[in-house]
Amino acid sequence: MAWNEPGGDKKDPWGGGGNDGPPDLDEVVRKMQQKFSGLFGGKGRRSGSDSNRSGGGGAGATKLVVALAAFGLLAFAALDSFYTVEQAEKAVVLRFGAHTRTSSPGFNMKLPFIEKYYIVDVNTVDTVPYSARMLTKDENIIEIEVAVQYIINNAEDFLFNGRTPLATITHATSSAVREIVGKNTMDYVITDGRADVALNAKELIQKTLDHYHSGISIREVTMQDVKPPEEVKASFDDAIKAREDEQRVINESQTYSNGKLPVARGQAARVLQESSGYKDSVIARAQGEASRFDKLLVEYQKAPEVTRNRLYLETMEMVYSNSNKVLMDVKGGNNMMYLPLDQLLKNRVSPTAASGDSEPGSPSDIDSSNSNLSPTRDQIDLRRRESR
Repeated sequence: MAWNEPGGDKKDPWGGGGNDGPPDLDEVVRKMQQKFSGLFGGKGRRSGSDSNRSGGGGAGATKLVVALAAFGLLAFAALDSFYTVEQAEKAVVLRFGAHTRTSSPGFNMKLPFIEKYYIVDVNTVDTVPYSARMLTKDENIIEIEVAVQYIINNAEDFLFNGRTPLATITHATSSAVREIVGKNTMDYVITDGRADVALNAKELIQKTLDHYHSGISIREVTMQDVKPPEEVKASFDDAIKAREDEQRVINESQTYSNGKLPVARGQAARVLQESSGYKDSVIARAQGEASRFDKLLVEYQKAPEVTRNRLYLETMEMVYSNSNKVLMDVKGGNNMMYLPLDQLLKNRVSPTAASGDSEPGSPSDIDSSNSNLSPTRDQIDLRRRESR
């Protein structure tokens, strides 16, 4: 039989006595409120109605919640007031969505909750690739690949003046390269004009980006590959090979010309210098002879006999200086003796050398040679008598 049915013993099912009931939930809450109120300086009321004690405990709990909320808010505001900017970055600070300042690298502060900042890398060089088929001035199609290197030079313009900066660079590159390629022929773009096309494309892309205030600076435009389509590549390779052969022949002829022309110029300069030297020497000799004749005339007018003898002796000296004959004037004699030294030098042979008893260069050979070269006094007298 259940405890609460008629005729039961009315016992407490929680094990208490007949007068014991379940614990009062309001009493438990009231005790907890009193404890919290005592922790925060509140005074519990032990007298009065239950409603008054319950109201005091609710006020203490509200103060606790408010304190905790204020502390958390202050902590979050402190954390939100400081930020750090790296060396290669800049921070764009907004207040209620409007740009107020741009922070430099380092430790910076801002107003919490009402200011926001955006970090922009301004030192890293990025690359945007671009490739497409284009039509040249001579109505040929080429495939071109370009790499555009850029850097951010204005953080504010980069953030606010364009939604998609990379797409802006791509569109500007496409427009600039197509314009430049369309003004030049296919051969020029593929061969000699690659550097000029890249330089002109860089200037035109930068001009377009500056017009839109994009905050982007183009560092370099590189022509990575320029080639004709695969359908005409074989014919184009043949044309390039013929052009290279032409250039090779031109270079070989230029090398040959460079080797011959300096030699010819040197020989011509040497002949000119020799002729100029000969001319100067002849003129100088003629002037010297004329001056000598003038001076000789003056001396001849002073002493004609002496001058004639002197001229005769100088002339004879000049004539005999080129002759192998030797003439000796013997003192006391009337005739001048002739010594055929050239014949003596040709016919000198020693008896010992002819018989082969001594070797060439021996002392006897040298003595005999000296005897032939130097005739004795008796030989000289004999030849003089024969001449008489």
